[in-house]
Amino acid sequence: QKQVPCHPHKGEGAGFAYDQLPPLIPQAHQGEKHPDDERRGQGQKGQEQNGEKGKTVVVKYGGNAMLSDDLKNKVLQDIVFLRLAGMRPVVVHGGGPEITAMLKQAGKKSEFVSGLRVTDAETVAIAELALVGRTNTDLVRRLNILGGNAIGLNGKDGKLLEAKKHLADVYEDGQVNLVDIGFVGTVDKINTDLLNLLIQNDYIPVIAPIGLGADGETYNINADSVAGEVAGALKAEKLLMLTDVRGIYEDHHDESTFLSTLTFEKAHELIIKGSIDGGMIPKVKACITALSGGAHKTHIIDGRREHSILQEIFSDEGVGTEVIKG
Repeated sequence: QKQVPCHPHKGEGAGFAYDQLPPLIPQAHQGEKHPDDERRGQGQKGQEQNGEKGKTVVVKYGGNAMLSDDLKNKVLQDIVFLRLAGMRPVVVHGGGPEITAMLKQAGKKSEFVSGLRVTDAETVAIAELALVGRTNTDLVRRLNILGGNAIGLNGKDGKLLEAKKHLADVYEDGQVNLVDIGFVGTVDKINTDLLNLLIQNDYIPVIAPIGLGADGETYNINADSVAGEVAGALKAEKLLMLTDVRGIYEDHHDESTFLSTLTFEKAHELIIKGSIDGGMIPKVKACITALSGGAHKTHIIDGRREHSILQEIFSDEGVGTEVIKG
């Protein structure tokens, strides 16, 4: 028998007042033409919103928005609001700082190759404990207190994320070498039946990026990569990648070079130039993966900005960089 959850309305019993959220479009911009309106599609958001009920929105949650308690609750409030507004949020989270802290407690140093953590058997066990036992359960607890009806998952649950070993690309002397860095995986297959069953029954899946190998191995997978794969597999309406910056710039040091839209071709060019580097590379690649897999829109936004998720979805101007195929 299907159980229909009783969601609170207008903040009743949900830990915050949904009807008292601040205006999503900053006062200074209301009624003004934003310089990026033509590129972002001025006036289309209202039309989109009417058709977004029942649509899936994948949120990659990480960065400073996970470290500050105040920021954490604000982001989770936005996610619950999406559900109450009729959308179907799916959360994929990271947990790098938690893993590093637990490794330090265990007397193990963190080593990285091409931005990926070198992961032996002991390290992947600690990573699983940090991601599944701590970060995931904490996010699920907080979402449920806010009225979100969340359920925690990792790749081993119902074979949600079947994985295979990932070899890191190491650039040396102009050549690319593939290096084995242990139990680091890449997504091979996603159990979309399980995710669809949950979201169709009003649950918010919260996914820890731990994968299951063909022989039962445990793999730690980059959370950005998992978010891109999940968004593509679910043909999500949107993938929102939360970061610690406004979005993508042609030049980090020049605010005027902010890009409201980024094509595949331009992304490749900026990665080669070094304008997109470090932790931003897997985020851009995740957007490309999602769009290639069938997701409709992808956005890289600043998770530190209050209500950035709602502003990206509900305001005409948007707040981050939209990655597009064209």
